[in-house]
Amino acid sequence: MSLLSVDGLSVKYGAVRALNDASLHVDDAELVVIVGANGAGKSSLLRAVSGLTKASAGSVSFAGRTITGASAESRVRSGLSLVPEGRHIFGRMTVQENLQIATWASKRRLKDEIERIHTLFPVLAERAHQVAATLSGGEQQMLAISRALVRRPKLLMLDEPSMGLAPLIVKQMFELIADVNAQGTSVLLVEQNARMALSIAHRGYLMETATLSGGGSASAMADDESLHAAYFGRSSPSP
Repeated sequence: MSLLSVDGLSVKYGAVRALNDASLHVDDAELVVIVGANGAGKSSLLRAVSGLTKASAGSVSFAGRTITGASAESRVRSGLSLVPEGRHIFGRMTVQENLQIATWASKRRLKDEIERIHTLFPVLAERAHQVAATLSGGEQQMLAISRALVRRPKLLMLDEPSMGLAPLIVKQMFELIADVNAQGTSVLLVEQNARMALSIAHRGYLMETATLSGGGSASAMADDESLHAAYFGRSSPSP
């Protein structure tokens, strides 16, 4: 049984169809990527799965339970966490305060969770009492991911985590995402950087003009000539 199952999901904003009959699944401990151009409908899919946007059709099941009509809060409590595009941290709070406000854990468990986050992201331990708005872009993204991880989600959904980051930081970010997945957290990653995303994923989907396709191995997608022509800027992968 899949951890997440999405069947025929559609989203409309007025007369505009942002997502059309999308179906996908994510299994336990799997890293799945959705690649596609900006505005293709990737964010709408994640928002509908997380309950932030109401779907006009289709169903969502998570951990063996149908959650189509459930609130966003209840989805978070069931183990589904979204890190939205744009980070959305509390800039006037410290790093430590951002982590504390992100969870409903007891004080003892919160201490354990923050220690675990500091192991994953040592720089956040160094910045614990620094105001979040003064962090670098990469550090803010680490904090945004940590705010989701402190709840110990079964599935972590990430919307364009590399956006606006320097190339070296992008590489580090994807390595961190792969580490999180290697420790057992399932990941659904939406990303325009197709090459990097597919290099760490198990499977991949392609989103084009509100339509989702694929679901095969990430390595096969990375070798697909048409995908290279559209998203890598050349017709075939390097030898």
